[in-house]
Amino acid sequence: MASLLSRRPDTPRMIDTARPGWLAWWLIVVAALVVTIVAVGGITRLTESGLSITQWDPVTGVLPPLSEQAWQAEFARYQATPEYRLEAGPAGMTLSDFKGIFFWEWFHRLLGRLIGMVFALPLIFAWVRGWIPRGYKPRLLALLALGGLQGVFGWLMVRSGLGGEMTDVSHFWLSIHLGTALITLAGLVWTALDLRTLRRDPRARPARLRPFAALAGVVLFIQIVLGAWVAGLNAGLASNTWPLMQGRFLPEANWAQGAFWAFTHDPFLLHFLHRWFAWIAFAALVWLGLQASRREGIAGKALLVIVCTQVLLGIVTVVTGVSIWVAVAHQVTGALLVAATAASAHSLGQRTSRMEGLAA
Repeated sequence: MASLLSRRPDTPRMIDTARPGWLAWWLIVVAALVVTIVAVGGITRLTESGLSITQWDPVTGVLPPLSEQAWQAEFARYQATPEYRLEAGPAGMTLSDFKGIFFWEWFHRLLGRLIGMVFALPLIFAWVRGWIPRGYKPRLLALLALGGLQGVFGWLMVRSGLGGEMTDVSHFWLSIHLGTALITLAGLVWTALDLRTLRRDPRARPARLRPFAALAGVVLFIQIVLGAWVAGLNAGLASNTWPLMQGRFLPEANWAQGAFWAFTHDPFLLHFLHRWFAWIAFAALVWLGLQASRREGIAGKALLVIVCTQVLLGIVTVVTGVSIWVAVAHQVTGALLVAATAASAHSLGQRTSRMEGLAA
């Protein structure tokens, strides 16, 4: 009798307004935009375009110079930089050449603003509509904060190359800028997958990060940092042969300023470390991919394909003398590798009600 009374039509009931499926697709779109901006960032770096805009104007910087006078003023600011005085100027850069490099840096920044809007505006809408499931608001705010930090780090990276005798940005700031973007990408993928699982199973809990999956992630992060340092120091040009470096396995490094300086600044040593630490990362990610392949979904299989592709692209990047489009493909594949690693780690840590019921 009590159960019948509890089912009366006039009994107030809580209405669940959460839309985890909608949120998952939204985060996947944002993740795709992050991969795109990583690609454009790679082009910006490889075309030496990153220092072409010497000011940070979050609002007015949306529009490029629209008159000849504005272009001349922008070019004059660039001409005051060490990069122009020491490299671009002596090489004979013209205003037309400057417009070419300006485009990539401007487009890179424009994409950053677009990503911020594509994340922030739907987040506000979903928040107001009550579409965000319980427990996900702090995580989404953290991702928003990471996006904001990414913009700040990007400007600090550019500023590091505008003073003194610097003709490039600091490779440390470059690694922070890239690393933050890829951590954000991993967070977007992980959260999207949690939400997709929640849509299928309302009682599912967020996936847990398993110990070996975490270790594989750390190994991959170290390899990414080494790659950013190699890029920032133009250390990819230290050798165009593989597997040996100019006929040697271990290159000559500059130890005169101490081991710490050598391991963080010497282009030959960093090229060597990035080249061979890659195999440690490869082994860890292959193991993770094989474990994930035993679960439902394609995350593990995708990881295996992408990590093999990344190794091949790394070798081709070296032997082609850092061909721009090969190097860009290497960087984009690195971003896809982060996404696939996050997806594979997530598949190993899923906690649906069915799985927990079987475990019980």
